Amino acid sequence: MSAKGFVARGYEGVRDAFAFAQANDEGGGQLCVYRHGQKVVDLWAGRDKVNDRPYAEDTLTIIMSCTKGATATVVHRLAERGLIDYEAAVTDYWPEFAAGGKGEARIWHLMSHSVGLPGFDPEVGVSIGDLLYPDRHLSALEAMAPLWKPGASCLYHPITYGSLLNEVVRRVTGKNVAQVFAEEIRAPLGLDFWIGLPEAEEPRVAPHFYATPGLTGVQILALLEGAGVDLSTRLARVVLHSLKQTIELIDDMNNREGRAADVPAGNGVADAASLAKMYAAVIGEVDGVRLLGPETVEKARTLRTGAMVPAGDLGVLQLGPPMRYGLGYELPRISTPMLGEGSFGHAGAGGRLGFAHPESGIAAAYVANTMISSTADPDPRWAWIDELAKLVAA
Repeated sequence: MSAKGFVARGYEGVRDAFAFAQANDEGGGQLCVYRHGQKVVDLWAGRDKVNDRPYAEDTLTIIMSCTKGATATVVHRLAERGLIDYEAAVTDYWPEFAAGGKGEARIWHLMSHSVGLPGFDPEVGVSIGDLLYPDRHLSALEAMAPLWKPGASCLYHPITYGSLLNEVVRRVTGKNVAQVFAEEIRAPLGLDFWIGLPEAEEPRVAPHFYATPGLTGVQILALLEGAGVDLSTRLARVVLHSLKQTIELIDDMNNREGRAADVPAGNGVADAASLAKMYAAVIGEVDGVRLLGPETVEKARTLRTGAMVPAGDLGVLQLGPPMRYGLGYELPRISTPMLGEGSFGHAGAGGRLGFAHPESGIAAAYVANTMISSTADPDPRWAWIDELAKLVAA
């Protein structure tokens, strides 16, 4: 398969690796790389299988949890203006959050998936539809007792990460994450990137599909039982329920309601060029815009979860190598290597990825419409990362 687009001189190996990987994918994808604020790779290949058309330069797709990187960037911008303090109690901004014994929880706990609210107790009755609208599930988060003492353990918060930070942002600005993102990030940089997609942009979307059937709730249950997880514990019940709901929510992102909703943890819609440009502006100036200062970047990529210990069966429930978090961003691990230490960003379900590496000046993003799931190894379509690493090391 040949890739369309361009690469700067010296990046031909990146292009070839991208094209080779996409040749083995029945869908399509885009790859964009910035270096020191300049676009050096902008490629696309394959097909929008659902609509039976080429995957083009202007194709959009749901970027899943890559959206969390945008949400983190919004929070950091507010922190730079003194509106949010990472070390402050959540209750300083959101007094009702103290219910359920969460009064000591800090903002950084929300940002590092360590606050102990990875999902909802099944008996509370928060539905998939409720997850699309913060006002339908926020009271349940306020009342909920955490699964562990905030800051003691870490486990991925697939949806609640966005809901929790969304409310903090709303309390300090009067606007939700999507609105602040649109005003302070999307507009200044001219991005094709929305949290809550306008209806006029719907024709550009390439819906996602599974190359092979995705995990079902029954399969997850069998997996956990086989691993010896005690499914009678509250921890297991909440996490299992959260995993099932997340799988269903991913399917809901393939319809208009899901793409238009307010889900700052996972329903961002973008192209690779916009996701990469956002990260490029996080670590340097792009088109006269810099989103975060160097001191904030250092705080954001400093490991916050390294000393945390698993609670109960938490290690098994992670379903893959331990995740490593700074403030809102993922840090490199076996399954999401990025460009090694110093990198920060966020992956999204099915192989989406956006990250930055300040030391090399690299910011990169890959998006696709084929859902390929791997919990232990890097996505095979990320072979271009190895080529980037060679350029950085040269």
